Formats: sequence, structure tokens, C-alpha cells
Amino acid sequence: MLWLLRRVGVSILLVWIVATVVFLAIHLVPGDPAELLLSQGGVAPDPAAVAELRTQLGLDRPILVQYAASMNGLLHGNLGQSLEDQSPVAATVMQRLPRTLELIAASAIFAVLVGLPTGTLSAIRRGGAFDRIASWLAGLALAVPVFVTGTLIVLVFAQALGWLPAGGYVPFAQAPGRHLLLLSMPAFTIGIGLAAVVVRITRAAVLDVMMRDHVRTARAKGLAPRRVLLRHVVRNALSPVITVLGLQLGALLGGTVLVEYVFNWPGLSSLLVEAVNARDYTEVEGIVLVISVLFVTLNLIIDVIYAALDPRVRHG
Repeated sequence: MLWLLRRVGVSILLVWIVATVVFLAIHLVPGDPAELLLSQGGVAPDPAAVAELRTQLGLDRPILVQYAASMNGLLHGNLGQSLEDQSPVAATVMQRLPRTLELIAASAIFAVLVGLPTGTLSAIRRGGAFDRIASWLAGLALAVPVFVTGTLIVLVFAQALGWLPAGGYVPFAQAPGRHLLLLSMPAFTIGIGLAAVVVRITRAAVLDVMMRDHVRTARAKGLAPRRVLLRHVVRNALSPVITVLGLQLGALLGGTVLVEYVFNWPGLSSLLVEAVNARDYTEVEGIVLVISVLFVTLNLIIDVIYAALDPRVRHG
């Protein structure tokens, strides 16, 4: 319990540090946000309008007062209002966030279902034909950029074969079948790269565990090969796989923008790009903070799972 409390405390500290860094990055960069928002076509805005907007946004207050107000708002779940349409940033983020999380979750399920057994079988048959083919395919999947993979999938499955729609979004409650069809291609695009990572990490971890003394002892006792593999090899090899997969999923929270763009999937990453293009600093700050909190939370969950698989971590 003490170990878990320490990890939670560190996570809260990280969130505060990220929130502070994001606030400083937004408010201390060169340039006046109010002036940039009012600038159109390179024409200098009216100074009176700039001053009025600065007052409206609270930019005329001392930086420490702005910081205290920002932190107080975060404690109450208030991410401010969009500079573009005055809508609550939290409501917009909460509308887009489930779509990105759904995309990442579907990709992770595909990656685990494909990568874990493939990597394990590749390690068992090290040096064989299956191992060489699996390693080559994994290397290819990692080498091809995600937007290239997505474009090829659209050309083959949507344009040439006509099996799947090219892109778009429909709420699950409105049309469950079409929703899953629209989800399948972007999830598969991301999942290919994730599966390749899982294959490589699983193969290396299984090979490492198979050489350990407790596995040799289990075999010497005459335990069934299947039991040795599942109970003594795969279970001990899961820790590095879960760690790497967690880091990959965390990176995808804000890194799915290319896939969302190719398949017209209205998630959080595409919202971040829209906010940057619109110079909506409040929305950018809110999105970055939400992504950061999710990343820290995901790492905390991974640490807990890691500790459950390897109790030595809790006493380290």
C-alpha cells in the first residue's frame, strides 16, 4: 500500500509540473495572443480592440494571478473557454476524447491478439522459417510510415475492393455496424505498427526467460512443455511487453493525428491541430493537459500491473 501511495504522489506531482510548464509555455512565449487572434490578412488590429480582448481573456492581470486562477480552475475541472467560439473547452474535449480512446483501445487489442502469440511462437521456433518471416514482416511494419499504411489500406479495401467505407464517423448508438466498420481501418492501421513492436518485445522477452534457471528446473522436473511455457515463460515475459505497450499507447494519445486525418476520424488529436491552426490557446492548453494527465495515469496503471506480475517491484 505504501508503494502505491508513493506512486500516486509522484503521479500527482508530475501532473502539476506538466500543468505549470504548459501554462508558462502558453503565456510566456513571445507575441501577444490577443493581437494574434485579431490579426487578419497581416493588417495590424485596432489597439483599443486588442486591449479590450486582453481584459476579456484576463491577460492584463499579473502572471502569478493568472497562474493561480488557472490552477484553481484545473482543480475544479474547468479548462476555460475556447477563444474561437466561447464554448467550454472541457465539454469539447470530453466529446472528442472517447473517440480517440476507442481508436487506441481497438488498436491495442489487435496488437496484443496478433503480436503476443506471434512473438512467442517466433521465440520457440527461433531461426526457423516462421521466425524469419515474422521478423521480416515486423521490420517492414515498423519501417512504413503510418500515413502510408493508412493510404494503402484505403486504396485496397475501400477503393479497389469496396469492402469498407473510406472514412468518416457515425456514433455507435446511431448505427453500431457502420460505426465498427468505420473504426476497423484506422484501428488496423495503428494496430499494425503496435503489433510489430509487441512481436519484437515478446520474442526477446520469451527468449530471455527461456534461458533462466527456474525454467530449466521446471523442465528437469518433467513438467509438461505447455505448462512450462504458459506458467513459467510467458507470465514472466509479460512485464517488459506491458511496459513497452503502455508507453506506446501513451504516445498515441496525441499522436494519432495522421490516422485521424486520413480516415476523417474526429478525435482529440485532430482537435489539437484545429486549435493550433485557429490560434485557440485556451483549447490547446486544455487538450495538452488532458493528454498529459491520461499519459501519467496510464503509466501509473502500467506500474500497478507490473508490480502485480513481479512482486519484487513493490519492495525495490
